[in-house]
Amino acid sequence: MNSLARNISCSIRSSIHTNDLQHQQWRGIRVKVLNGNLDQALKFMQRKMQSSGIERLIKREQIHHIKNSEKRVLARKNLEHKIRSQDLARKLKAILIKKVRGL
Repeated sequence: MNSLARNISCSIRSSIHTNDLQHQQWRGIRVKVLNGNLDQALKFMQRKMQSSGIERLIKREQIHHIKNSEKRVLARKNLEHKIRSQDLARKLKAILIKKVRGL
């Protein structure tokens, strides 16, 4: 009886949420394990995670103690990125001004 009630409630929930589920996107990484080679699949998954940036998001979400040396490295990287982006913005602005002026 309990399994019957569970099946009915699942079918009711699925009929209610079918429209919502059709519009949801699947997020995550799927990796096929071929011939039971789990090590190769794990390596492939790790490469996919690094290239898609998921690994950085996961690390950013973790709340743990960050060593001072890691803080300095992260601060330096952020500063370099900020300087590069500001420099690029300055160059693009100069190019656009020259283009507008017709030089």
